[in-house]
This record gives sequence, C-alpha cells and structure tokens, in this order.
Amino acid sequence: MERDFDTVRAVQWRDGRLVLLDQRLLPARTEYVTIDDVQATARAIRDMVVRGAPAIGVSAAYGVVLAARACYARVAEGWREALRADLEVLGAARPTAVNLAWAIARMARRAAVPGTGDPSAALLAEARAIHEEDIAANHRMGELGAALIEGPCGVLTHCNTGSLATGGYGTALGVIRSAYRAGKLSEVYADETRPWLQGARLTAWELRADGIPVRLLVDGAGAHLMAAGKVGWLIVGADRIAANGDVANKIGTYSAAIVARHHGVRVMVVAPGTTVDLATPDGASIPIEQRDPEEVLAFGGRRVAPEGVAAWNPAFDITPAALIDVLVTERGVVQAPDRARMVAVFAPSTAGV
Repeated sequence: MERDFDTVRAVQWRDGRLVLLDQRLLPARTEYVTIDDVQATARAIRDMVVRGAPAIGVSAAYGVVLAARACYARVAEGWREALRADLEVLGAARPTAVNLAWAIARMARRAAVPGTGDPSAALLAEARAIHEEDIAANHRMGELGAALIEGPCGVLTHCNTGSLATGGYGTALGVIRSAYRAGKLSEVYADETRPWLQGARLTAWELRADGIPVRLLVDGAGAHLMAAGKVGWLIVGADRIAANGDVANKIGTYSAAIVARHHGVRVMVVAPGTTVDLATPDGASIPIEQRDPEEVLAFGGRRVAPEGVAAWNPAFDITPAALIDVLVTERGVVQAPDRARMVAVFAPSTAGV
C-alpha cells in the first residue's frame, strides 16, 4: 500500500469530550489534554495547547458542543440564549485566525435551527462535519499544490502547517506530503520559527514521525539558503487572507517572501477557503495579535534578555499579495492573487454564508 505520510491527529473527540495533543510540550513529551467545558476550550486556544488556524476552528466547533450541552443541562428552555455568552468567550480566544470566527458562526447557525430537546447530537454532527471537511480539503490542496511543483527541488516552509495545525494532513505541509510522495522534493527545509519554535518543535517532529526527512535552519538563514539555490519554492500557510489577496501568517513570513522574490524563489500560500475573509478588504485591516513580551525575553523558562529590556511581540505579519505567486485552496488555485481573482473564485461560494 502506498504511504500517505499522515499519522498525526492533534484534535480528537473521545467519549463525549474534546481531546487535544498539547503542542506546548512537543517534542519532549507527547501528552493529551482532555477538555469538557467551553472555558477550558478557550484557554487551550489562547494558551496554544492547540494552534494553527484550521485546528483552532475545529477545536472551537467541538467547544460549542460542550457549551451547548452544559447550557441545556442548566436551562433547558433557554439554552440558546445562555449559549451566546459562551460563543463570545470562544471568539475572543485569538483574534487573527478567521477560521475561529467562521467555525463559531457555522455552529451558531446550526444551534439556531428550531427544535426541542438536547441539542448535543445535532451540534456534534456539525462539528464532526467541519473536522472531516477540513481533512478532505487538505488532501485536495495537497494534490493541487504538488501538481505545481516541477521536481525534484528543495522547498522551505515556515511555522507549522501540518496535521498539528489542522484537522489532519495539513495545508502547506499537506502539499509537501503530497509532493514528497510523488518524488518531487529533493529536500525539505523548515525555519525554526521564533519565538515559539513551531518549526523546530512541531514541523520537524511531525515530518520525522511520518518518515519525511527535514533540515532545520534558524529563521535568519533563509536568505543564504535561497541565495545558494537550495530551494525552488517557499510554501507557507495562512491565518487570514484578505479580499485583495494579502495574507496574515506567522511572524517572519513577510521577510521570507521578500527574500524569495529577490532570489526568484516562488511563493505558495496554502489555506482552506474558510481562511479567505472577503469582508476584510486588505492586510492593513487584519487585526494582529500581540502576545506576551516574555515569549521573546525568555527561552525555555529562563530569561535571556537583561532585566529592564522591553520586547515587541506580534504573532503575525502581513505578506502583500504582490509577493505571492500562487494561492492554493480546496476551491482552486489562484495565480498572482489580486482582488478581482479572489472575488472570482470565492465570492460565489461564500454568498449567503
């Protein structure tokens, strides 16, 4: 049987509860967190037990199931009204990833369907559908993205965009998985991705778990790597894509894209259609999450900067559409994305949603 290099599942539903692989502990320990209420779901999202825009959306969907179950047990006649406050708690967990708001809105629409009795079964079916659709979309994106690569060539990726960041298989790493299986990759390189080291801790761990060789490099080495002609593609994910094609992704993506353009390395952004936000006109309109300065000032629990030094710690940056060669989603491939091309692909299927 042909290997699909896909063994990791970070988000699961078991025995009526949400189970998350605690990504803060990787690669040293593989431990799961079992969650049975909405507040714990929001904390897990905020504290990065689970991370990656699609995985956050899937987790939030299951969080709505937990919330509705508790609301119904508390006030059977008014559970929908009680649920609204829980949806707000979930929605505030992380502001940049649009998949979070999308999943909550979809679950809220399902909750609004008239009916009596315990809503848990119907909402769980919807959450499972969101999860399964994400995995199917990732496999489709993997095929579409891999078809664009004329191998064998090296690729560079940033942050973690694989099974750990999604319902399964991955977005940018899904393309890398599919391209590797097709024999199109000579080398996979991963930025370490400071300050949370998602590349070092997560991408390297995940690819190794699936038997895909990977070389790790510090973020600042990417320019030298490209100048040396080691890679033909920079392949990254996205947390939100604006109507004009601007992309919000993990901090460091913008600088990598600038360097790629300078060296003639093509840039591929891979993300599900749920990451496209046509209501956001451009990158300047995307809210950028600011995280605790201690993430920069300390490392592994030990302070590395002098006392009294401040830090600026945005979690994401904006890569302008002009630096992106191709956007891959399960709905299709957008070459040189701009407002007209984005609307042509996404407006019809998002109308009325």
